[in-house]
Amino acid sequence: MSSNRGRTESRRGYDQRRVNTRPLRTRFLIVCEGEKTEPGYFKSFRVSKAVVDIRGLGYNTRSLVEKTIEISNTGQYDQVWCVMDKDSFSDEIFNAALQLAKNNDIQVAYSNEAFELWYLLHFHYYNTGITRQQYIDKLDGLLGSPYRKNRPDMYDLLTTLQRDAIRNAENLLATYVPSQPARDNPSTTVHLLVQELNKHSV
Repeated sequence: MSSNRGRTESRRGYDQRRVNTRPLRTRFLIVCEGEKTEPGYFKSFRVSKAVVDIRGLGYNTRSLVEKTIEISNTGQYDQVWCVMDKDSFSDEIFNAALQLAKNNDIQVAYSNEAFELWYLLHFHYYNTGITRQQYIDKLDGLLGSPYRKNRPDMYDLLTTLQRDAIRNAENLLATYVPSQPARDNPSTTVHLLVQELNKHSV
Protein backbone atom coordinates (compact mmCIF):
# COMPACT_ATOMS: atom_id res chain seq x y z
CA MET A 1 0.00 0.00 0.00
CA SER A 2 2.72 2.43 0.99
CA SER A 3 4.70 1.35 -2.06
CA ASN A 4 1.83 2.27 -4.39
CA ARG A 5 1.38 5.56 -2.59
CA GLY A 6 5.06 6.30 -3.07
CA ARG A 7 4.79 5.61 -6.79
CA THR A 8 1.72 7.83 -7.02
CA GLU A 9 3.45 10.64 -5.19
CA SER A 10 6.48 10.18 -7.40
CA ARG A 11 4.36 10.43 -10.53
CA ARG A 12 2.65 13.52 -9.19
CA GLY A 13 5.99 15.09 -8.44
CA TYR A 14 7.20 14.30 -11.95
CA ASP A 15 4.04 15.74 -13.51
CA GLN A 16 4.37 18.87 -11.42
CA ARG A 17 7.95 19.34 -12.55
CA ARG A 18 6.88 18.94 -16.17
CA VAL A 19 4.26 21.65 -15.76
CA ASN A 20 6.66 24.02 -14.04
CA THR A 21 9.36 23.66 -16.68
CA ARG A 22 7.19 24.40 -19.72
CA PRO A 23 8.60 27.38 -21.61
CA LEU A 24 6.59 30.54 -21.15
CA ARG A 25 4.94 31.86 -24.30
CA THR A 26 6.22 35.09 -25.76
CA ARG A 27 3.75 37.96 -25.50
CA PHE A 28 3.62 40.34 -28.46
CA LEU A 29 2.33 43.88 -28.73
CA ILE A 30 1.94 44.93 -32.37
CA VAL A 31 0.80 48.50 -32.94
CA CYS A 32 0.01 49.38 -36.54
CA GLU A 33 -0.19 52.69 -38.35
CA GLY A 34 -3.09 51.43 -40.46
CA GLU A 35 -6.42 50.69 -38.85
CA LYS A 36 -7.39 47.75 -41.10
CA THR A 37 -4.79 46.56 -43.62
CA GLU A 38 -1.90 45.65 -41.33
CA PRO A 39 -3.97 44.51 -38.31
CA GLY A 40 -6.09 42.28 -40.54
CA TYR A 41 -3.00 40.66 -42.03
CA PHE A 42 -1.19 39.99 -38.75
CA LYS A 43 -4.33 38.74 -37.00
CA SER A 44 -4.47 35.97 -39.60
CA PHE A 45 -1.23 34.36 -38.40
CA ARG A 46 -1.64 31.04 -36.62
CA VAL A 47 -0.57 32.46 -33.28
CA SER A 48 -2.61 32.19 -30.10
CA LYS A 49 -4.68 35.32 -29.61
CA ALA A 50 -3.87 35.03 -25.92
CA VAL A 51 -0.26 36.06 -26.57
CA VAL A 52 -0.67 38.61 -29.37
CA ASP A 53 -2.16 42.06 -28.83
CA ILE A 54 -2.65 43.73 -32.24
CA ARG A 55 -3.93 47.28 -32.55
CA GLY A 56 -4.57 49.53 -35.53
CA LEU A 57 -4.52 53.12 -34.37
CA GLY A 58 -4.33 55.37 -37.40
CA TYR A 59 -1.34 57.23 -35.97
CA ASN A 60 1.78 58.07 -37.98
CA THR A 61 5.54 57.89 -37.35
CA ARG A 62 6.51 59.56 -34.06
CA SER A 63 2.98 59.73 -32.67
CA LEU A 64 2.62 56.00 -33.38
CA VAL A 65 5.79 55.22 -31.45
CA GLU A 66 4.74 57.47 -28.57
CA LYS A 67 1.37 55.70 -28.36
CA THR A 68 3.11 52.33 -28.50
CA ILE A 69 5.30 53.30 -25.55
CA GLU A 70 2.19 54.32 -23.63
CA ILE A 71 0.40 51.03 -24.36
CA SER A 72 3.44 48.87 -23.64
CA ASN A 73 3.72 50.40 -20.17
CA THR A 74 0.25 49.09 -19.29
CA GLY A 75 1.02 45.40 -19.86
CA GLN A 76 3.71 42.76 -19.77
CA TYR A 77 5.09 42.19 -23.27
CA ASP A 78 8.20 40.35 -24.40
CA GLN A 79 8.26 41.85 -27.88
CA VAL A 80 6.87 45.25 -28.81
CA TRP A 81 6.54 46.19 -32.49
CA CYS A 82 5.48 49.22 -34.48
CA VAL A 83 4.31 48.74 -38.06
CA MET A 84 4.69 51.92 -40.08
CA ASP A 85 5.23 53.32 -43.58
CA LYS A 86 7.64 55.96 -44.78
CA ASP A 87 5.02 57.40 -47.14
CA SER A 88 5.70 61.05 -47.91
CA PHE A 89 7.06 61.94 -44.48
CA SER A 90 10.40 63.70 -44.43
CA ASP A 91 13.58 61.77 -43.72
CA GLU A 92 13.99 63.69 -40.48
CA ILE A 93 10.53 62.79 -39.18
CA PHE A 94 10.86 59.13 -40.15
CA ASN A 95 14.37 58.77 -38.72
CA ALA A 96 13.30 60.45 -35.49
CA ALA A 97 10.50 57.91 -35.09
CA LEU A 98 12.89 55.01 -35.66
CA GLN A 99 15.35 56.41 -33.13
CA LEU A 100 12.63 56.92 -30.53
CA ALA A 101 11.55 53.32 -31.02
CA LYS A 102 15.12 52.07 -30.65
CA ASN A 103 15.62 54.10 -27.47
CA ASN A 104 12.58 52.39 -25.96
CA ASP A 105 13.35 48.80 -27.06
CA ILE A 106 10.60 48.84 -29.66
CA GLN A 107 11.17 46.96 -32.89
CA VAL A 108 9.92 48.47 -36.13
CA ALA A 109 8.48 46.65 -39.14
CA TYR A 110 8.70 49.53 -41.58
CA SER A 111 8.06 49.80 -45.29
CA ASN A 112 9.48 52.40 -47.62
CA GLU A 113 7.30 53.47 -49.00
CA ALA A 114 4.16 51.44 -48.19
CA PHE A 115 3.10 48.17 -46.58
CA GLU A 116 1.90 46.89 -49.96
CA LEU A 117 5.57 46.44 -50.92
CA TRP A 118 5.57 43.42 -48.60
CA TYR A 119 2.67 41.94 -50.56
CA LEU A 120 4.41 42.55 -53.90
CA LEU A 121 7.57 40.79 -52.73
CA HIS A 122 5.59 37.55 -52.52
CA PHE A 123 5.47 37.57 -56.32
CA HIS A 124 8.62 39.30 -57.52
CA TYR A 125 11.81 40.99 -56.40
CA TYR A 126 11.48 44.77 -56.73
CA ASN A 127 14.40 47.16 -56.36
CA THR A 128 12.97 50.29 -57.98
CA GLY A 129 10.96 52.83 -56.03
CA ILE A 130 7.38 53.28 -57.21
CA THR A 131 4.37 55.21 -55.97
CA ARG A 132 1.66 53.84 -53.70
CA GLN A 133 -0.78 53.86 -56.63
CA GLN A 134 1.65 51.79 -58.67
CA TYR A 135 1.76 49.28 -55.82
CA ILE A 136 -2.01 49.00 -56.04
CA ASP A 137 -2.01 48.68 -59.84
CA LYS A 138 0.55 45.88 -59.71
CA LEU A 139 -1.37 44.03 -57.00
CA ASP A 140 -4.56 44.27 -59.05
CA GLY A 141 -2.82 42.41 -61.86
CA LEU A 142 -1.01 39.87 -59.70
CA LEU A 143 -4.08 39.00 -57.65
CA GLY A 144 -6.35 38.88 -60.68
CA SER A 145 -8.91 41.06 -58.93
CA PRO A 146 -9.05 44.58 -57.48
CA TYR A 147 -6.89 44.98 -54.39
CA ARG A 148 -8.63 46.45 -51.35
CA LYS A 149 -6.68 47.69 -48.34
CA ASN A 150 -8.88 45.82 -45.87
CA ARG A 151 -9.15 42.63 -47.92
CA PRO A 152 -9.59 39.87 -45.29
CA ASP A 153 -8.04 37.00 -47.23
CA MET A 154 -4.61 38.46 -48.01
CA TYR A 155 -2.76 36.19 -45.58
CA ASP A 156 -4.40 33.07 -46.98
CA LEU A 157 -3.78 34.18 -50.57
CA LEU A 158 -0.09 34.79 -49.97
CA THR A 159 0.92 32.25 -47.34
CA THR A 160 2.36 29.70 -49.80
CA LEU A 161 4.59 32.45 -51.23
CA GLN A 162 5.79 33.74 -47.88
CA ARG A 163 9.27 32.20 -48.10
CA ASP A 164 9.80 33.97 -51.42
CA ALA A 165 8.74 37.27 -49.85
CA ILE A 166 11.15 36.83 -46.94
CA ARG A 167 14.02 36.03 -49.28
CA ASN A 168 13.22 38.99 -51.52
CA ALA A 169 12.99 41.35 -48.53
CA GLU A 170 16.32 40.10 -47.17
CA ASN A 171 18.04 40.45 -50.54
CA LEU A 172 16.61 43.93 -50.96
CA LEU A 173 17.90 45.11 -47.58
CA ALA A 174 21.31 43.65 -48.33
CA THR A 175 21.72 46.03 -51.27
CA TYR A 176 21.70 49.06 -48.97
CA VAL A 177 25.14 49.50 -47.39
CA PRO A 178 25.05 51.30 -45.09
CA SER A 179 21.36 51.04 -44.31
CA GLN A 180 19.47 54.34 -44.37
CA PRO A 181 15.80 53.36 -43.92
CA ALA A 182 14.38 56.78 -44.82
CA ARG A 183 16.23 56.80 -48.13
CA ASP A 184 16.26 53.09 -48.96
CA ASN A 185 13.33 53.01 -51.38
CA PRO A 186 12.07 50.36 -51.78
CA SER A 187 12.79 48.48 -48.57
CA THR A 188 10.93 46.74 -45.76
CA THR A 189 11.56 44.97 -42.47
CA VAL A 190 8.08 43.46 -42.22
CA HIS A 191 9.66 40.04 -42.79
CA LEU A 192 11.40 40.30 -39.40
CA LEU A 193 8.06 40.48 -37.61
CA VAL A 194 6.67 37.74 -39.83
CA GLN A 195 9.55 35.45 -38.87
CA GLU A 196 9.01 36.11 -35.16
CA LEU A 197 5.31 35.30 -35.42
CA ASN A 198 6.06 32.13 -37.34
CA LYS A 199 8.32 30.96 -34.50
CA HIS A 200 5.31 31.04 -32.19
CA SER A 201 2.67 29.56 -34.48
CA VAL A 202 0.35 26.95 -33.02
